[in-house]
Amino acid sequence: MNLVKEEYIDGYLFSTDRTKLNLEYVHYFISTQSYWAQNIPLGTVRRAIENSLCFGIYKDGVQVGFARFITDYATFAYLGDVFVDPEFRGNGLSKKLMEFIQRIDELKSLRRMVLVTRDAHDLYSRYGFKSLATPDKYMELHRPDVYKNN
Repeated sequence: MNLVKEEYIDGYLFSTDRTKLNLEYVHYFISTQSYWAQNIPLGTVRRAIENSLCFGIYKDGVQVGFARFITDYATFAYLGDVFVDPEFRGNGLSKKLMEFIQRIDELKSLRRMVLVTRDAHDLYSRYGFKSLATPDKYMELHRPDVYKNN
């Protein structure tokens, strides 16, 4: 599904239009600045974007933030790869992004949304996210070094 929604908020464009994304910028940030995907290959980021509902934040046509939902658009979504460029932090863009996401009708009927964060619990709890109610039911196969060999 290629869902396109756009909204200007306080001089920033929030958009789900994948054609506006700067793939090289997203790859650079995630592969060098994130704690969750160091050294991720460009091709992997490209496939992830092609198969996700992506959100870009833009100032004067230049991308300054990103997030993506891995979703079936019916029951479930996983929010990941969320970042705001350090030069633009402190402007409430993460909050504005979450508010924009919550206004997307196609996401309002999902039964479950999840995410993993090391340090942004306060942000996400404002928008209804909570620690797992039954963490013993969740399982994972985690390969933290998978990108080191690519």
